[in-house]
Amino acid sequence: MTHLNKTFISLALVAAAAVPFIAKAQTNPPGDKEWIAKSNANAKLLLDIDKKYSPEFGSSQGLAFYDTLITVPTVENTMAERKEDMDVVALLKRARQKETDTKVKQDIDIIINHVELGFRQDDFNLYKKIAYMNATGIVFSGLQTLLDDQTPVERRKAAVIRLAKYAGMANGYQPTTVILQARIAAQMQRPDMIYPSKQQMEVELQHNGSIVSGIADLFKKYKLTGWEQSYTTIKKQLEDYDAWITANVLPKARTDFRLPPEEYKLALEGYGIDIPPTMLAKMAHAAFTDIQNQMKPLAEQVAKKYNLPSSGYRDVIKFLKKNQIIGDSIMPIYRRHLTDIEAIIREQHLVTLPNRPAIIRLASEAETAQSPAPHMVPPPFLNNTGQRGVFVLPLNMPPAPGEKVDKYDDFTFDAASWTIIAHEARPGHELQFDKMVEEGVSQARALYAFNSTNVEGWGLYSEYITRPYMPVEGQLVSLDYRLLRAARAFLDPELQAGTITQEQALNLLMTDVVQSHAFAKQEVERYTLRAPGQANSYFYGFTKLVNLRKDTEAALGNKFNQQRFHDFILSQGILPPALIREAVMNDFVVKEKVRD
Repeated sequence: MTHLNKTFISLALVAAAAVPFIAKAQTNPPGDKEWIAKSNANAKLLLDIDKKYSPEFGSSQGLAFYDTLITVPTVENTMAERKEDMDVVALLKRARQKETDTKVKQDIDIIINHVELGFRQDDFNLYKKIAYMNATGIVFSGLQTLLDDQTPVERRKAAVIRLAKYAGMANGYQPTTVILQARIAAQMQRPDMIYPSKQQMEVELQHNGSIVSGIADLFKKYKLTGWEQSYTTIKKQLEDYDAWITANVLPKARTDFRLPPEEYKLALEGYGIDIPPTMLAKMAHAAFTDIQNQMKPLAEQVAKKYNLPSSGYRDVIKFLKKNQIIGDSIMPIYRRHLTDIEAIIREQHLVTLPNRPAIIRLASEAETAQSPAPHMVPPPFLNNTGQRGVFVLPLNMPPAPGEKVDKYDDFTFDAASWTIIAHEARPGHELQFDKMVEEGVSQARALYAFNSTNVEGWGLYSEYITRPYMPVEGQLVSLDYRLLRAARAFLDPELQAGTITQEQALNLLMTDVVQSHAFAKQEVERYTLRAPGQANSYFYGFTKLVNLRKDTEAALGNKFNQQRFHDFILSQGILPPALIREAVMNDFVVKEKVRD
């Protein structure tokens, strides 16, 4: 995969605001995991290339050496990186033939599959399409890696140097915008190229102003000096770049948001979905109806509790949403219910919890413009010095100039906080990511197996195992969020196939899933513009885990222990469903059968 794409991937691996914790995996791997050292030696071959061509990735992993360096996204660098990647793949294929350790062989396969998929994605991006490279997002992401509460103070000043290099104000560096513009202009000279979606470009361009302002906000927040001249320069460069895109690329952009079938197939594979989208949509439609049926008796209970005139789940959820929590007062609610959920986890023996608090914070305006939904920011997995995963809660998408504020009401009411906490914090992503750092997994499993199916399946499964113990209001909204994940898994492929329209998808989300217009709009943009194919992964990964649990219960009978099962799943790192199943059946089940 090109260094430019890794710059975007490193976004998903940047950490924020924290209290230190002990990262056992970095200093003292458990004695029964000697294979990790062998696997990591293989992963290092690729990691060294990644960090060389994508220094922001190195910074995001806690490696200060890379903090003053930046990605130089020329085609020449892309091809040089590819040659080095090809050499590594050839070496690893030879090593696999001699390897006897099953886990090390699995990790070699993970690395090879990751690189070879990247090759196919790069070939499409280089030779078949005009990629819309959002310079504002690239610059903001590279700086946010350093300007973060968890980044040591002494490392933050490197952001001033990095900013100057992005702006081309350091010796030997061209402005990043100049390189990207030249690259796009060269691609436009090729015949029969596929242009980006007009709608995608317009949506991103309208939010770039908020992101550019967010760059200045970060430097001011951490009281850095010497950045102002570079910022003034790059602000103008980014504005000029967007103006050039608007004048030269936007008029030729596709009016059809749909990805070419080849590109959509590559996207699904990148997100870990290995079945045809039509099959996934059929499964999701059936699940959607089943979840609606499960919601009916819960809605009746809530309606009776509050003496409501209607017991339909749509009307009941609208009633629950009326009690909106304004501004910063949302944080005490989330923190209190996090404590409640931790008590549930301990009492019901769902999973083993660490003796430290999870972290939740509100998003900045710039962060919300980039990621308008609640999300978990993982910790560094390579050189972790105490950083932890952080649950980031955005409130409202900043409006584009001249637009009215389109408010969310989907995260800021009490009943919703239960399922969101279970997904993003505990027992969901926070536990998933931090356990990898604390207990030790191989770098292949932490980094190169990192895709949406492998990650989000656990997040939705975490809601599933916690839901029965939530208050009835929380249970109803938790099922509504599961209804959303099922809807995603048929709306996304059907939008891409052209069998439904964006308006129909928006109406279904607002009516049947009871989303605000702001959230439903953001969801449709996700399926069509931001990340087509990604939203399918929640339902798919969840379905795989639920089926694995059923098969494990059948294999173990009364010896099944859900806490040990869940601890084992987390101990494996981020593995594809097939490898998780293999580990459970060949390792966990065998050992549990002989346990006293």
